[in-house]
Amino acid sequence: MEILKTFWNSPIGPKTTHFWGPVFNWSLPIAAFLDRKKPPELISGNMTGVMCVYSALFMRFAWMVQPRNLHLLVCHASNETVQLYQFSRWAKAQGFSQKQKKEEAETK
Repeated sequence: MEILKTFWNSPIGPKTTHFWGPVFNWSLPIAAFLDRKKPPELISGNMTGVMCVYSALFMRFAWMVQPRNLHLLVCHASNETVQLYQFSRWAKAQGFSQKQKKEEAETK
């Protein structure tokens, strides 16, 4: 019972935004993970790129803020991973890799 009381009153416990921010922020990587089966034509390249930058910036924030928020760091690292995967799916669907190969073949 003492462990629960300590967690409840800690600077990153459920009484703070250091706890609830990451809890609700998990909706972003979960949504991106669930979208991995959808057709890549439905992916917004602009929004996915923004989400990649957002997660990268806030990973640093989660590391630097005091008290250090590892829960938020893991959440943003997970989001960065799935957003980069989605971005790669979008790029392949747009034909970026084929255009690049074609350009390389033409220059040789």
